[in-house]
Amino acid sequence: WADVAIIFAQTEPGSKSRGMVAFLVETDTAGFTSRKMTGKLGLKASDTGELFLDNVRVADSARLGEIGDGFKVAMSALDNGRYGVASGCVGTAQRALDVSIQYAKDRIAFDKPIAGFQLVQDMLAQMAVDVEAARLLVYQAGAVKNRGEVSTIPVSMAKYFATETAKRNADMAIQIHGGYGFSDEYEPERLWRDCRVASLYEGTSQIQKLIIGRHLTGISAFF
Repeated sequence: WADVAIIFAQTEPGSKSRGMVAFLVETDTAGFTSRKMTGKLGLKASDTGELFLDNVRVADSARLGEIGDGFKVAMSALDNGRYGVASGCVGTAQRALDVSIQYAKDRIAFDKPIAGFQLVQDMLAQMAVDVEAARLLVYQAGAVKNRGEVSTIPVSMAKYFATETAKRNADMAIQIHGGYGFSDEYEPERLWRDCRVASLYEGTSQIQKLIIGRHLTGISAFF
């Protein structure tokens, strides 16, 4: 487990984001406990825990930024996290395509590789186009970040499209593998389980679309 956690606290009840403050809290602080979460669908090698704070007291020196800056700190952290998730999902989508191509070449049905069937090629082509589009969105967001510019919108676009692409590609990989795709003897089922959470954490796909929609219209659909 980490030695330090970033905790976002509301210091002014009712002030919404204006009263949010970020703190660096050592995890051995009195009142700070955690519970390991088990039984996850995927990402089983990744430690996941639930944090509990019971009357935790910290010094003002633990504050990260100024009072009221917590929301900005959170958004900055989310942009970086979303970019990382998008990048990982490009890899997942590419892997799903790679194993599907290999399986389609190796699997023989009706005296020919299933790679020669029109509908299999249709799925492979869609997977290839989507993964390239997702990769370019990630590259574009990375270029914006490297220039030191505000990257929220390109990152949200990359996160939304890359995570949805990873899920679609993993699902189509299962479809191409047929019954074997449902078995842990082949890789697609693990790819699907591991990438399913990507459109949930660091802001769901629906949240990414609301962020993009607010940018396009200038109207917030958030409550």
